[in-house]
Amino acid sequence: MKKQESTKSDVSAQVAISKEVGREEAIKAGIIGGAGYTGGELIRLLINHPDTELTFIHSRSNAGKFIYEIHEDLIGDTDLKFTDDSTSLKNEDIDVLFLCLGHGESKKFLSENKVNDKIKIIDLANDFRLARSSQLEARSFIYGLPELNRDKIRLANNVANPGCFATTIQLGLLPLAKAGLLKEVYTTGITGSTGAGQSLSATSHFSWRSNNIQAYKTLTHQHLGEIYQSLHQLQGSFPITPSTGADRSISFVPWRGDFTRGIFVSSTVNCDLSLAELYKLYADFYTGHSFTHVSKDSIFLKQVVNTNKAVIQLEKAGSKLVVHSTLDNLLKGASGHAVQNMNLMLGLEETAGLKLKSQGF
Repeated sequence: MKKQESTKSDVSAQVAISKEVGREEAIKAGIIGGAGYTGGELIRLLINHPDTELTFIHSRSNAGKFIYEIHEDLIGDTDLKFTDDSTSLKNEDIDVLFLCLGHGESKKFLSENKVNDKIKIIDLANDFRLARSSQLEARSFIYGLPELNRDKIRLANNVANPGCFATTIQLGLLPLAKAGLLKEVYTTGITGSTGAGQSLSATSHFSWRSNNIQAYKTLTHQHLGEIYQSLHQLQGSFPITPSTGADRSISFVPWRGDFTRGIFVSSTVNCDLSLAELYKLYADFYTGHSFTHVSKDSIFLKQVVNTNKAVIQLEKAGSKLVVHSTLDNLLKGASGHAVQNMNLMLGLEETAGLKLKSQGF
């Protein structure tokens, strides 16, 4: 891969800051598949990260173009160009490689391209999220949900970044699973148009999305497998895989929303604990987790859009508990989450490069 150079001022600033925090050099990062929504968000985060130098961005369809020709808001921020050369992945030219490819493409890319064993890999697709598919030859992938597996991620060489809906739902349910309180879960969630990816389709077109919502993949969403797996990890009595019968433990209805970014989920379960007991349960579980916050006030999408935060709220009527959870699908649900995992894997401050301003209004 032909190594691309950042602007001299960008690189010198990154190296200077890295030295201040005790690193000899900035961490060198590469991206495979940088033209889409998650790739674009990852580029924005890494070129502004205090400890990282973005070395190359791979895209077969855009090779030779400046990054800002595709992600036009980045004009003046970087002089990098896309490249389609992947030969230097065999060497130790980078420290970490991000795979921002379509689902099923990451495993294919790694099978066709030799990546040096010393390069850490973070995959943003669903290829390695499930335990049964987490191994590729000598590489083994850890499921990258820090609120569940932070210590394992710190020691990992390869991480499978969670899905956006999966992250939102899991963060709302993990404390209940840890306490052994889950049996049946009924959950609904709405996501913005960026969740469908950058390629245009009938249901992502502005004229269809505007003033419109629709349920899709009812009870069959692809993120269900990883949700079951994580809940089973904390509560052994919870099924490890989805049931195809009427006795399913999680009934999930996702919705397409008429906005661009963010996810809002509401999960309903039976629970006899009081609201005060539940808030303590959640506060204790998320103590020390910088990006997940529990609120006693009503939560809403704009609290989290353009941030790496997830915010949770609890409501209760009789024995019914509703857990609301919300995050930005492109940040805590994808690229921000990946940078959080990189920080953990490379011994950086977990929040480095992720102290972002919310949209607000």
